[in-house]
Amino acid sequence: MILEETFTLANEVKIPKLGLGTWRIPDADTGRVVREAVEIGYRHIDTAQAYENEHGVGEGVRASGLSRDEIFVTTKLAAECKTFAAARDRIDGSLRVLGLDHIDLMLIHSPQPWAEFREGGHFFEGNLEAWRALEEAYAAGKVRAIGVSNFEQADLDNLLDNGSVVPMVNQVLAHVGNTPFDLIDYSRSKGLLVEAYSPVAHGAALKNAQLGALAQRYGVSIAQLCIRYCLQLGLLPLPKTANDGHMRDNAAVDFVISDADMATLKGSANDTDYGEASAFPMFGKKRQVAVTGREG
Repeated sequence: MILEETFTLANEVKIPKLGLGTWRIPDADTGRVVREAVEIGYRHIDTAQAYENEHGVGEGVRASGLSRDEIFVTTKLAAECKTFAAARDRIDGSLRVLGLDHIDLMLIHSPQPWAEFREGGHFFEGNLEAWRALEEAYAAGKVRAIGVSNFEQADLDNLLDNGSVVPMVNQVLAHVGNTPFDLIDYSRSKGLLVEAYSPVAHGAALKNAQLGALAQRYGVSIAQLCIRYCLQLGLLPLPKTANDGHMRDNAAVDFVISDADMATLKGSANDTDYGEASAFPMFGKKRQVAVTGREG
């Protein structure tokens, strides 16, 4: 069962192969969502300072009845945080808000502040400052693993060339029709595990008739097909849901997509309409990603 399987990060920390995303789940609901997820068997919860629900995640973890080391918690440093002092304070702030004695994985949420996402700047100096604070927290045992999110090759190279600790994870937008293969390959070549957020395209994939027909052939849902696609690419998918029925379905992915069908899915055109999520920078029109994964 996928919920019992793990990847091993470069520092030998084990991370469950499927996580629960919590973006846009209100803090007041998140404790219940996390408790239900844990009851179903999830052991990996993904949050962020920007989601404003770290408190609920920590509440759910503490109320789960499991020991702290049985649940893997990821959070992310705010994208606007680009100084050492601010990053240090925010790391400690996440620990306080979560109410946990350590964070399993902490990422820089974006190489750019969201207001300037993919507008040409790389914020190399600021990212090194934030990274230095994460390295310090890692050395102190506050964080078991550190990494990045939405980082392109140039952003990764900045940390690889100038940091003291190699990032362990790069979390990126990846789903059928929008899979950044070049970035995935490059990240892996440097020892990073690649996580896929929005593996169901923030729900947009559920409206795709071609995916629906293929999913029907396998006797699965479109969401299950999309999650399985990511897993077969060696990615760690983070489907978001607050519905316990969907949580169960998202974890029922013990089937295999054929090589021929994987090739078809990998070649799918990037014509995703993200709907209301297009208002957010990572899904907006200014971020055009070709099938090859190159940023345009």
